[in-house]
Amino acid sequence: MTTLNPEASAAVGIYRALLPTSLRRAIARRVPMGLRTLVKRLLRRIQQGLGLFRSLRARSARRRWPHLFTGGERLATLVDQGALIALVRPTASPLGLREANLELVASALDAAGVDHFAVRGGSEFRACVAVSAADRERVREALVRAGEQTPVYVTRWLGGESHGRPALAGDRRGRKATAGASAIRVGMVWRDPGGTLPLGLEYGCDVEFWRPEDGRLVAPRPNRVTEDVAAGAPRVDVPISRLTGFAALHGRRTRTVRTIEPCAVPLPEDVLFPVDAVYTWVDGDDPAWRERRARYGDTGYHAESANAARYISRDELRYSLRSLAQNAPWIRRIYLVTDRQRPHWLDPDHPRIRVVDHTEIFDDPSALPTFNSHAIESRLHHIDGLSEHFLYFNDDMFLGSPVTPQDFFLSNGMTRIFLSPSKVPQWERSFGDRPVDAAGKNNRRILEACFGSSIVQKMRHAPYPLRRSVLLEIEQAFADQHRATTFSRFRSATDISIPSSLYHYYAYFTGRAVPSDIRFAYLDLSRAEIERRFGILLARRDRQAFCINDTLSDGQDVARQFDQLARFLRAYYPIPSPFEWKEPQVR
Repeated sequence: MTTLNPEASAAVGIYRALLPTSLRRAIARRVPMGLRTLVKRLLRRIQQGLGLFRSLRARSARRRWPHLFTGGERLATLVDQGALIALVRPTASPLGLREANLELVASALDAAGVDHFAVRGGSEFRACVAVSAADRERVREALVRAGEQTPVYVTRWLGGESHGRPALAGDRRGRKATAGASAIRVGMVWRDPGGTLPLGLEYGCDVEFWRPEDGRLVAPRPNRVTEDVAAGAPRVDVPISRLTGFAALHGRRTRTVRTIEPCAVPLPEDVLFPVDAVYTWVDGDDPAWRERRARYGDTGYHAESANAARYISRDELRYSLRSLAQNAPWIRRIYLVTDRQRPHWLDPDHPRIRVVDHTEIFDDPSALPTFNSHAIESRLHHIDGLSEHFLYFNDDMFLGSPVTPQDFFLSNGMTRIFLSPSKVPQWERSFGDRPVDAAGKNNRRILEACFGSSIVQKMRHAPYPLRRSVLLEIEQAFADQHRATTFSRFRSATDISIPSSLYHYYAYFTGRAVPSDIRFAYLDLSRAEIERRFGILLARRDRQAFCINDTLSDGQDVARQFDQLARFLRAYYPIPSPFEWKEPQVR
């Protein structure tokens, strides 16, 4: 999809960088969307047609690293119009590249006999290694040697900013990068076999040149721990998770890293408690489930209450789990809440995921079966084994870029609130209200009575940070409303929406949540511009979370929507998660 994506051309990127948002919006209002898309596609094809530089770079790369370009398996490819050489990795991931680049730098320095230690730098997604500025030349030669076996890129940093495009460590520009730089960024570039997942020096390893001064080494730029250290300070080996929140805490063993004592201890902002994830999921095409639902008719006070679009499965769950594996490796366990169902592609024996049937969390069987997400959500804190802190996902929620536990929780246990610009309607509740608005008004009435404050904003439809103890407290504090929602088989005008709204305001008013922000996008499959939105999201990959929703679907457009969504999700998340069968089963 990226090779044909009109939003991914360099010309479009320059256009967005140079023109302010207000001017681009004014142009968009005056130029039809179809014409804009046509121009972008033309620019993309022109860019692809300029292949001379690419062919020259390919010839040079094949001569330099013949082992990467010969044989049956493709091990490298040219990217960014031939400007960079990427290694092809079938299991490419941000965490994998971060750790591989740290390993590359540490091994190169060890081989050269250069003393070094990892520090807690400014990014959770890049490693940072300190060396003495007196070893600058030895560091340069060590990186040149490392680049003899694989393409290693370097950029220089002066005054906290990068200067120039990445250069190969063994080239003239690469050798010059270390001269006078306070730090350099080093690393490989990775792509998945399909070429849609770009991973670059944003997951590199920074090498900082610490200045020797009176028996100490002085940091060239701020870090999270110390301005200087004794030159002979003891080195300690610790798990990499001690230095970053972006680590595989539960899925596999991670490498250790050499550091100094001040960097080896937890900091006040570190989240040390486990975090689980919970999904609710239904396959509306399952004949057994459809038969159960048919016994109760098309019940619902509003068209959205029991609308078929609420139960359509477009395989979003598979890709949402891929987004979790790719961008939140620190999640401990995943619980998938269903009604006697299991995705055919899911590995039932994987130790980090468990399917939870509704019968396990509803203590009164007369409430089942239920087809009301509000009712199911009211019971999530009754999942056996669930951690105190967890993230709740609908299957149409995705993590769009790497995140850390700190993006959702404070280290003291507080949860973060992601307020939406959308408003809860101010008029009184009526049977014409959409279910989400009716529940919002019911939440507001409860909170007004309890805290004397009238809520206005909804929450973003992003992963919801929650605490089991607070959910239990809500169940006890508002027992009548909670029980009525639990026993509402379809969405009802009397429902309350707990994990998507009520919880966050209640936790805030009781001092256990804080307003925060998240880079977020909301996409509606039924909108005409959805393909353009998909293209922009794929080209930028700059949203921490996004939601792809379809409340009321036009039956004639379902096939087109499914195709657009499937192509987008395959391109955005091409790497299977560890929770999938290696070879998906046939139903």
